[in-house]
Amino acid sequence: MKPLDAALNADMHCHSTVSDGLLTPAEVVRRAKANGVDLLALTDHDELGGLAEARATADEIDLRFVDGVEISISWGDDQTVHILGFGVDPGNAELLEGLHQVRSGRDSRAGRMAAELDKVGIHGAYEGALRHAGNPALVSRSHFARYIVEQGHVKDVKSVFDYWLAKGKPGYVEHSWATLEDALRWIVGAGGTAVIAHPGRYRLTAAERRQLFVAFKDLGGRGIEVLSGSTKDEEVREFSRIAREFGFLASRGSDFHGPGESWIDLGKMPDLPADLTPVWTQL
Repeated sequence: MKPLDAALNADMHCHSTVSDGLLTPAEVVRRAKANGVDLLALTDHDELGGLAEARATADEIDLRFVDGVEISISWGDDQTVHILGFGVDPGNAELLEGLHQVRSGRDSRAGRMAAELDKVGIHGAYEGALRHAGNPALVSRSHFARYIVEQGHVKDVKSVFDYWLAKGKPGYVEHSWATLEDALRWIVGAGGTAVIAHPGRYRLTAAERRQLFVAFKDLGGRGIEVLSGSTKDEEVREFSRIAREFGFLASRGSDFHGPGESWIDLGKMPDLPADLTPVWTQL
């Protein structure tokens, strides 16, 4: 198979209603095509259930498509980190079972989050979040955030995280996800390529972040998301430097969740620095 062109408008990170996005997998694919995307990876949180619909729609409208996933892991002192997997086999038994285990903890966490929010005057949060999620196994902080905005407490989802759902805030609840070792074993075992998602969003010191990169590479990790919807210019320069130092493949993705809610729309990312090797050329 001919390698994919480095110059493609590739969006390698987005979400659908199968996890915490606002559009169905088919709607995500159609929006990507309309926005000029040449290659799309759907990367729902800890879930592969939208890939068949997304791929069928991509085939129908002639859009190149990559089966993806975003796995939640626990790292260091209660830090949640996200690992992207590209080109995974959606039928791989170990990956499916691992993701099922990760999702099984979401409902209990949601109950604890709702109890904490109730203490600060935000009532009915579990039921509200579940209404947005549709499935207890998929309830996330984004679903709580949408409910809180809906109730008029703040104007947007970002503000909810700032006031209630980020670490150290009243609605934040510690939770143990998969380990880094788990995520890399599942992704690599399913024939995929592992990439660290939006590394600038984790509250890690420079030394802790470096420890993460070293461990990730030692376990078979291949790439780093140099450009994401929330990446600042100085972070792009830093993560480009990291990619060069570690020999990481470079990825770009909008981390699109829905119209009006995401930092950037599908396919609207800047180009990667020309000297980096895009991850999609190696898939």
